[in-house]
Amino acid sequence: MTRSPDELRANSILPARRAPIELHTADLLTLVGELALPAERAVAGTLITLHPLPTHGGFMDSHVFKKAAFRLPALADLAVLRFNLRGVTSPRGSSQGVFDGGDDERFDVAAAIEYADFHERPALTNRWLVGWSFGTDLALMHGLDPSITGAILLSPPLRFTGPRHLAAWADSGKPVVCLVPEFDDYLRPDEARERFTAIPQAEVVGVEGARHLWVGEPYVRRVHEEIVARVNPAALPLAHTWPAAEQSHEPPPTVRPAT
Repeated sequence: MTRSPDELRANSILPARRAPIELHTADLLTLVGELALPAERAVAGTLITLHPLPTHGGFMDSHVFKKAAFRLPALADLAVLRFNLRGVTSPRGSSQGVFDGGDDERFDVAAAIEYADFHERPALTNRWLVGWSFGTDLALMHGLDPSITGAILLSPPLRFTGPRHLAAWADSGKPVVCLVPEFDDYLRPDEARERFTAIPQAEVVGVEGARHLWVGEPYVRRVHEEIVARVNPAALPLAHTWPAAEQSHEPPPTVRPAT
């Protein structure tokens, strides 16, 4: 069957206002990133993304987040803030500093939250942290800020997060949504439900067939739909088409880990 030229493909890039940004940390580092905004409409919500483990190939272009920046400003009126944690390089450039295993990265998380909090024209409202793998630990350990609406956690391993971090989120009452692959390498749905009882308001969503890296377009779309369901549910269901004349397409990837 012939595909419609309007159908969204894995490498589709939809209209948005995209600009390089710099974040400045309290320990005097400059981090590089990008902010993608709806092309014309008002911002309905903001995703502050925290990427997977840099020592395993994680960076701001990790595919779920890159595709969120390519699609969700148009499909769901969301602003998507992506950046490289300290010591991480991507085609956008290199962030200063060195990887610190989740400790000094607290300054990186704070810098991203501050950037979103003070951004004007437009204001970045309804701000959610969206962490993936290592990024979920950063969100839980360092992201509980009054300006943050809640946290969405993709493949949370709970590797660095301690009981005091979970207790703090529990006390805050802020929503915590955990998307847990059926075949995750570190924490699968049943164990996740048990461990996240420490946060009574946490919602654990098991995703059938998925793995830690969310490889495959159906799983990417599922993640995006779950995110939009919390941040701007009025945008559901997400469109699967867009006028072909308004789409561009990312070139084939270079050799780089998919995470």
